[in-house]
Amino acid sequence: MEFPPLWLCLGFHFLIVEWRSGPGTATAASQGGCKVVDGVADCRGLNLASVPSSLPPHSRMLILDANPLKDLWNHSLQAYPRLENLSLHSCHLDRISHYAFREQGHLRNLVLADNRLSENYKESAAALHTLLGLRRLDLSGNSLTEDMAALMLQNLSSLEVVSLARNTLMRLDDSIFEGLEHLVELDLQRNYIFEIEGGAFDGLTELRRLNLAYNNLPCIVDFSLTQLRFLNVSYNILEWFLAAREEVAFELEILDLSHNQLLFFPLLPQCGKLHTLLLQDNNMGFYRELYNTSSPQEMVAQFLLVDGNVTNITTVNLWEEFSSSDLSALRFLDMSQNQFRHLPDGFLKKTPSLSHLNLNQNCLKMLHIREHEPPGALTELDLSHNQLAELHLAPGLTGSLRNLRVFNLSSNQLLGVPTGLFDNASSITTIDMSHNQISLCPQMVPVDWEGPPSCVDFRNMGSLRSLSLDGCGLKALQDCPFQGTSLTHLDLSSNWGVLNGSISPLWAVAPTLQVLSLRDVGLGSGAAEMDFSAFGNLRALDLSGNSLTSFPKFKGSLALRTLDLRRNSLTALPQRVVSEQPLRGLQTIYLSQNPYDCCGVEGWGALQQHFKTVADLSMVTCNLSSKIVRVVELPEGLPQGCKWEQVDTGLFYLVLILPSCLTLLVACTVVFLTFKKPLLQVIKSRCHWSSIY
Repeated sequence: MEFPPLWLCLGFHFLIVEWRSGPGTATAASQGGCKVVDGVADCRGLNLASVPSSLPPHSRMLILDANPLKDLWNHSLQAYPRLENLSLHSCHLDRISHYAFREQGHLRNLVLADNRLSENYKESAAALHTLLGLRRLDLSGNSLTEDMAALMLQNLSSLEVVSLARNTLMRLDDSIFEGLEHLVELDLQRNYIFEIEGGAFDGLTELRRLNLAYNNLPCIVDFSLTQLRFLNVSYNILEWFLAAREEVAFELEILDLSHNQLLFFPLLPQCGKLHTLLLQDNNMGFYRELYNTSSPQEMVAQFLLVDGNVTNITTVNLWEEFSSSDLSALRFLDMSQNQFRHLPDGFLKKTPSLSHLNLNQNCLKMLHIREHEPPGALTELDLSHNQLAELHLAPGLTGSLRNLRVFNLSSNQLLGVPTGLFDNASSITTIDMSHNQISLCPQMVPVDWEGPPSCVDFRNMGSLRSLSLDGCGLKALQDCPFQGTSLTHLDLSSNWGVLNGSISPLWAVAPTLQVLSLRDVGLGSGAAEMDFSAFGNLRALDLSGNSLTSFPKFKGSLALRTLDLRRNSLTALPQRVVSEQPLRGLQTIYLSQNPYDCCGVEGWGALQQHFKTVADLSMVTCNLSSKIVRVVELPEGLPQGCKWEQVDTGLFYLVLILPSCLTLLVACTVVFLTFKKPLLQVIKSRCHWSSIY
């Protein structure tokens, strides 16, 4: 919710000026390195030590950002009396001479951000006091204290926008902004403010925007700036926000209290125009039902407010946090990243105009859907990352979500949804039920069925375009569960076996699907079933984390732009990958983490030339002689280790066996010749027979 610094706005102003030449237009010229066109002199980043004096005297805007000027002398700007906009951002300025702006009676916008004006702030303040017509002043990033800032702003009653961001302000009182009755916008973000005295902003009757983000404010009590329209107090250490209890109309439209330490829902004005309330990342909860509130003394807190010699006591009912607040105009409510365990009865009924409600990352366990709760105007509801186990739908209630477009229920503990929840939800386009252990209804659930929800039915939801069922533990799809829808985005990832090896359950939505994620669903190498030719409008297909051994088939005219085949069982890519017409439009393909064979990657060169981006080419590896080699490191042509595989197999084995046989024959011959005589004697002695004579 931070608004851009003033110097960015000024920078954008002159960037949109076109430098062109022709009849009736000014011609861009260079004056000592500066670019000059239509009264705008751009001298940024030219390493200038002083303000150039050769620029056109009628210049209305001078940009000197990022030059080491250090000092702005009395004569520095005398040559340019018609200046209306001056930017001195990051110029190392530590001194502005007393009469530096004496000739700048037309100056309206002045940027002095990111300098060192605190070093000679009294002299710089005296120079600023001569600018009686100044409307915008940026003093951010100058290490100014509150006393220095008060002196610099003194007597500048014409100011409408002031930035004191990124300074060293700590404590604000009514003296700092005294006399700035025309101030409309004040930026005090990224200081060290820990205290704001009562009445510090009372003199700023025209103030509409106030930014106090990134400070150290512990609480805001008795907030009474009725004229304010925008208030940003994010990234402080707020534990309380209490508006004044008077029944007076507040103009506040946007309130940012995010990233604080709020314990209770803020006590907002009783009569207001608030349409955007940001409360994310606090410690809030509704506590009425968690405590015994029978004793009135246990239901209130008292705040002691000391302002000088005046002491006020404010009494607050702790358990009726929202009952007195005016939420009738609220359209955007972000309560994410808090400690809400439930929503009190009647809370959402007080927000009839609410269109966006964010409750993700809380502790909700149950949600009751009643008449006007949530309100009929709601278009986006985020309940993700809670502990929801049940959704209760009031009996006989229909059309409760008739205007809802986006419904996020991901990362809960749901087993199903109430029967009739999506009846008459004719506007819903996006449903995210990922990471819930749900099941899809095999057939239409009877309308009069009153048992506990055990499945979810998406059939005949004609407006549904995006459906995420990632990690839902789904069983094998049956009976065309998406029939009657016109899905363009479908995510069935991390549901092992959901397709039972076939993509036929998706044929009902094949003509309309544009993005399909089938990551980790157990797809194998069924050639007939892995044909995506019917998915004519498919633009992105994720098949990673499966067991594919062959490349999926694509025929006809496809709009496929992105294909993810990581973590499969591919050993080679067929030549048709490059040659098939349907794949010629691929812009990005992922192919890493597959057991490729280095001897089957001859087509990689053509593949790299054909596809605009093999996004993970540097991580694609292949197996070569039991070694893992990166494909980009393979030599051109057939790797040396693959040449043996081109030889006849019989000859290959003959070459291996012949040396062994010859070695064995030689060994036997040597042994025989060595032991020939002893061996004959042994044989003769054992085989000797006595003569018969």
